[in-house]
Amino acid sequence: MDSRDKRAVGRRPLPAKPVLPDVTAAHRRGPADAVEARWRQPALVWQWHRERQEVLRPGVGYPGIVHLIEVARAERTLRQLYPHTSHFALRLSSRTRYPYALQVPSVPSRHDGRFHVFVPRGGTLLGETGTAEAAVALVVTHLPAGLGPAVAGTADDLRRWRSP
Repeated sequence: MDSRDKRAVGRRPLPAKPVLPDVTAAHRRGPADAVEARWRQPALVWQWHRERQEVLRPGVGYPGIVHLIEVARAERTLRQLYPHTSHFALRLSSRTRYPYALQVPSVPSRHDGRFHVFVPRGGTLLGETGTAEAAVALVVTHLPAGLGPAVAGTADDLRRWRSP
């Protein structure tokens, strides 16, 4: 139990923080290793958050981000892209470094168990689904032609992104 969290007193112990893959070292080995390490990292982190919430707030629903990551990771065409998550949403990039190249629809998971699929960077809703599997299938149908494995971003990419 994390003794700093007073809300956990009298409840079952909080889960231990996961041991995360070294994404920095994976970047040094190349884009393919960075992508693989990055797929493992958010799955572990979000699983830990979900288990922690089950202890601190039993019975309160948790968005399906963990299952969404697992389903997306199992899809061959998406697994070659660099994942990142924020606010219970999965985003995929064709670059392994910032600025990310967001050409793939993003998928926020909702607290009611549903998933929205949005056009990349546009904010336009492509659809709403009841399962992670259906959301991933919708993403796959909207992949740009010729999208290949993620590549390492370069200093030139960052300069172009920053220039007016």
